[in-house]
Amino acid sequence: QVQLVESGGGLVQAGGSLRLSCAASGTFFNINYMGWYRQTPGKQRELVASFTRDDSTIYADSVKGRFTISRDSTNNVVYLQMNSLKPEDTAVYYCNGNVVRRGEIGIGAYEDWGQGTQVTVSS
Repeated sequence: QVQLVESGGGLVQAGGSLRLSCAASGTFFNINYMGWYRQTPGKQRELVASFTRDDSTIYADSVKGRFTISRDSTNNVVYLQMNSLKPEDTAVYYCNGNVVRRGEIGIGAYEDWGQGTQVTVSS
């Protein structure tokens, strides 16, 4: 099994900053890429920022220039630095990993998720 554990969420005023962390642990062969998604009540989970299979990065238009994704590949940790936060950034933020492991259909790449961390930005 793989565990993705997020930390760093909380309450911040508009214009402030937070840094989220996600650490992967457990039994797996490799992590192809990791990223961050977010979800608000009644809405679909949406991509915030992610590394891709070719090691590039992608960002949602709404966070470009304000959020930065980074990683420590040696320790299987991904970070999300969030600056100039806005009330509309309020959401539960989920860590996502494309993880090569043994799973329901054998050894392959599976999409794994963390439990989420709440980010609340007050106006």
